[in-house]
Amino acid sequence: MIELFKIGFLSFTLIDVIDIAIVSVIFYFVYRALRATVAVQILLGLVFLIGASFIVNSANMKALSWIINTITSIWLIAFIVLFQPELRRVLTSLTRTRLFKLFLRTNITQTIDEVIDAALEMSEKHTGALIVFSRFQNIKVTIETGIALQANVSTELILSLFNPRSPLHDGAVIVDGNTVVAARCILPISGVKKLNNKNLGTRHRAALGISEQTDVLVLVVSEETGALSIAHNGEFDMNIHPKEIKSELTRRLQEQSTVKEVLAEISTNQ
Repeated sequence: MIELFKIGFLSFTLIDVIDIAIVSVIFYFVYRALRATVAVQILLGLVFLIGASFIVNSANMKALSWIINTITSIWLIAFIVLFQPELRRVLTSLTRTRLFKLFLRTNITQTIDEVIDAALEMSEKHTGALIVFSRFQNIKVTIETGIALQANVSTELILSLFNPRSPLHDGAVIVDGNTVVAARCILPISGVKKLNNKNLGTRHRAALGISEQTDVLVLVVSEETGALSIAHNGEFDMNIHPKEIKSELTRRLQEQSTVKEVLAEISTNQ
């Protein structure tokens, strides 16, 4: 491997640079998630030991290298054991970032099938429903207005949540990938006069409101007419035919994020 540059007795190749960059990104996400906790102090100590281990190994200092490597192993195990809740939170937050979703996109075909089956049944029975599909932008604030669930998406679950007798039927259900993350969520009401139809009430205005502020996609089932509609990017597709709703929902959910969106997500997470 061709040597790119040298710092003292340390030589760096392209693989070394890539390796360091990947490790740096991992530590950045972990540090950002743990910076307000006691765990961050242990993490910084671990980073110091790993850096020291790299230096002494490069200098071929065998005795000191053995000592530092042993301490690092013990430190790492202790860190994992003592801070399991914090690490779970790191992994959960990481999988919800736009970059993660861009490169490791969830297969949502089954999710769409389950939701559509429920929506068609609710449409026939005129059961009102408001289903929000989280995409790339962080909607944590909206999720926290409801009741956390973390349950796999299924037709039965959707139907039970919007059952008029259910305490969770009011408000919106939030779907993230293949998971229903929350129910009974409160959405912002749109102030734009795009809904002139007097038959369209709070549910449709809430769907339009959240789609104006974020990149979510919202499926609405009208309680009055049973009509199916989709809100996205501050626009409404009204009264979509039941035979077309699945293809329309699939097309919109599988749209690729642009580079501009990814850069925007990075900047908002700083």
